[in-house]
Amino acid sequence: MAEIRLCKLRHSYLANPESDDDYALKSVDLTWEEGLAYALLGPSGSGKTTMLNILSGLLTASEGKVLFDGRDVTALDARERNIAQVFQFPVVYETMTVGENLAFPLKTRNVPVAKIRERVGFIGEELGLTPLLNRKARGLSAEQKQRISLGRGLVREDVSAILLDEPLTVIDPAEKMALRRTLKAVQLHLGVKLIYVTHDQHEAMTLADRVVVMDNGEVVQVGSPEELFNNPAHEFVGYFIGTPGMNFISCEVDGDDLVVGQSRFALNGLSERLKAGNKDLTFGIRPEFVSLRDAGAAGTIPGSVTKVENHGDEQIVSVDIGPGRMLARVHQQVRVQVGNTVHLAPEPGAIRLFENRKRVDLPKSAFGGAS
Repeated sequence: MAEIRLCKLRHSYLANPESDDDYALKSVDLTWEEGLAYALLGPSGSGKTTMLNILSGLLTASEGKVLFDGRDVTALDARERNIAQVFQFPVVYETMTVGENLAFPLKTRNVPVAKIRERVGFIGEELGLTPLLNRKARGLSAEQKQRISLGRGLVREDVSAILLDEPLTVIDPAEKMALRRTLKAVQLHLGVKLIYVTHDQHEAMTLADRVVVMDNGEVVQVGSPEELFNNPAHEFVGYFIGTPGMNFISCEVDGDDLVVGQSRFALNGLSERLKAGNKDLTFGIRPEFVSLRDAGAAGTIPGSVTKVENHGDEQIVSVDIGPGRMLARVHQQVRVQVGNTVHLAPEPGAIRLFENRKRVDLPKSAFGGAS
């Protein structure tokens, strides 16, 4: 497996781009380490597929370099990069058996027959295809065909990376979980580098060791699923990761306090630091870290309940707090109704502050509760 580096990479589909807005992929410096599973996560139009096609050699970047283990492969095509790609729609030879499909990449490289038989058997076992090896690919389910597509990439021991472009999109929901489990198990067992493009945060968070979050052609954060959830570096990450996403409420510094709605939070000596910056501040907290407390309790934000969603063992409570709406994820046994006045208690250690949409690095002890 190769270490892959993207150096000052930019791409525009226009002949003469004049500004950042003309670039589908803005300046990217990124290193993909060996043996890890990565997810490229973002909405449609964020630049995910453009980056994937540049990695594979299907597209040449307008600017910058692509390095495999330090070797410049920017001008090389996909075959010369030893890249395998799995697309949304399974690509298989339906007149061939499953075993013949798996063997095809090795036959075209004149690998000895005995080695082909050994490798096909091994990959067939890894992907749960052994019972199907002698069966024609025609008539198999989309999930089974996608396993074949994946197997054709894995069967080559010299492959630098497996690139997967939304491979579960056409898979029946009942079969998606099984294929996700297989992908993760194979990646862990073989140590192959998977780079997985998806707009589905659940797929990204369950499959990847590192998630590359993209928005509007930019990489806004790279990190483990835990890092993205607990410490989003940008408001977009907080919004896009989590169901529902992070609460964001406009706030301001007044004296030694942070003012959120009708409540004030002591800043533990950090007010001068925040006052020195741009005043466009946003208070962020995930619904998981907001609880309901009695009236008058310290560290609470009062508001009126506007909506209650029942999710079985829990409820998502929507509360109007004046300058915005805040969601709280609470247990089903908590009794709350639309129109009730409630007091929201954000967990101090889970509060995040953003300035111009980017997270402000503050110590966990920054918020000392209500003042």
